[in-house]
Amino acid sequence: MNNFEITGNLVDVLQQEIYPAAVQVQDGRISSITRLQTPCDGYIMPGFTDAHVHVESSMLIPSEFARMAVVHGTVATISDPHEIANVLGVAGVEYMLENGKTVPFKFNFGAPSCVPATTFETAGATVTAADVAQLLLRNDIKYLTEMMNFPGVLQHDPEVMAKIAAAKSMNKPVDGHAPGLRGEDARNYINAGISTDHECFTIEEAREKLSYGMHILIREGSAAKNFEALIPLLPDYADKIMFCSDDKHPDSLEEGHINLLVKRALAKGMDLFKILRAACVNPVLHYQLDNGLLRTGDAADFILVDNLEDFNVQATWINGVKVAENGASLIPSVTAPIVNNFDCAPKTPADFRVSAREGVQEVPVIGAIEGELITNKRSAVLTAENGHLPPDKKQDVLLLTVVNRYRNAAPALGFINGFGLREGAIASSVAHDSHNIIAVGTDAESICTAVNAVIAAKGGISLVRNGKAEVLALPVAGLMSNLDGYTIAARYKALDKAAKELGSPLASPFMTLSFMALLVIPHLKLSDLGLFDGDTFTFVQS
Repeated sequence: MNNFEITGNLVDVLQQEIYPAAVQVQDGRISSITRLQTPCDGYIMPGFTDAHVHVESSMLIPSEFARMAVVHGTVATISDPHEIANVLGVAGVEYMLENGKTVPFKFNFGAPSCVPATTFETAGATVTAADVAQLLLRNDIKYLTEMMNFPGVLQHDPEVMAKIAAAKSMNKPVDGHAPGLRGEDARNYINAGISTDHECFTIEEAREKLSYGMHILIREGSAAKNFEALIPLLPDYADKIMFCSDDKHPDSLEEGHINLLVKRALAKGMDLFKILRAACVNPVLHYQLDNGLLRTGDAADFILVDNLEDFNVQATWINGVKVAENGASLIPSVTAPIVNNFDCAPKTPADFRVSAREGVQEVPVIGAIEGELITNKRSAVLTAENGHLPPDKKQDVLLLTVVNRYRNAAPALGFINGFGLREGAIASSVAHDSHNIIAVGTDAESICTAVNAVIAAKGGISLVRNGKAEVLALPVAGLMSNLDGYTIAARYKALDKAAKELGSPLASPFMTLSFMALLVIPHLKLSDLGLFDGDTFTFVQS
């Protein structure tokens, strides 16, 4: 039964008013709201919406993601399924849609705009403009996902423009992705119909894009953290700001979601109604969602919190169904099938040795940055030994590799700084956006063991210490587990802790590693085809 009445202090975000009220729910919708004369306990407010997230990055299928998110008051997400689309194409998008419908949660998936993300890497599938047009015809596809190919937009690439035109013809928004794009290029990109960006690293860039009419998403994920840099925008642009996580690992999701950003903004003394407009209202209006906003006739999507300081979520309802209470999820796990695209043979240590002439030489090095997806371009002086360039732990210059997981091919090799491993290696088949196998380590043998552990599991994350591999299998597209989300969070947490015990100073070593193959984010990255300069969009010549 989802016919009931709940009383509390109603937080009316749209009217900017708080008052004691009784909310009556009938058949999953709010049938009436009655003002009360007596004080109430607790505060009733709209549920939170994550304005941009790749569910796959939680390593959980949608139904398990939902089970964990509702505990924190999240009732909906704007979900970009391009991770699984890079592995399985349209079939992957359909998998996410169908699994998402097995639970009471509002996922709001989009049509992937850039699969593959570039032509400089090997993906498992292609999603064409014709595919996008067909997806956008579906009522359960709400928008065109992040248009990472901003050069294609600026150059009016026919395939890119056809995807944008298809979204416009259906009156569905187009998400953006244009880190560092400024000036006339930014204006032209936005004028093409791009409505949002979650990739602003500085407040100056965000203000400029806001001045051109764009909505700015403040992102706080497991690796990319822009909240502190961008939250000062909220007081002046409350109607143009949204909150998102983008990529959130399971341990982070267990700790909190959009609710954490709300609490942090409140702690900074910001206006409650402006905060909740970003967290609850703006995504609903921008993406034309069916989320309820606590109005008579709306879907009964709301949360109950204890007070407006601690902001502890006591219960969550979606379509009148109570889905979480007192920190526990009320959504049961569902059985989900395994789908995948994984076909490569085990490697040998010799595959991970960098050939070089004898002597001392300077090599390009990727500089990983804590809390950012961008990298620095660095260099290091290494000394060849027996015809190979070994990594140098003293300089924190480690070996990085990307291995094609869709067919047998020689691994791409490079060097990276910032991971800090003193021994061993870590590897993952979560490697944005094509999701080949990526690994970093202190020696060829450890990297080989880590990579082969991922291959044997047909997807997962692995860690090697003392020559032995520990693995968290991710058999669904090599990206997700179909097991209980809290179990996966605990197992992931153990591997994350082990990576830090190996010496990594990074807050989220596996998440940071997963972005070292993301070519559309400057400055230096590694794909399965070689070292790539994200500024010139060309391979680095060896």
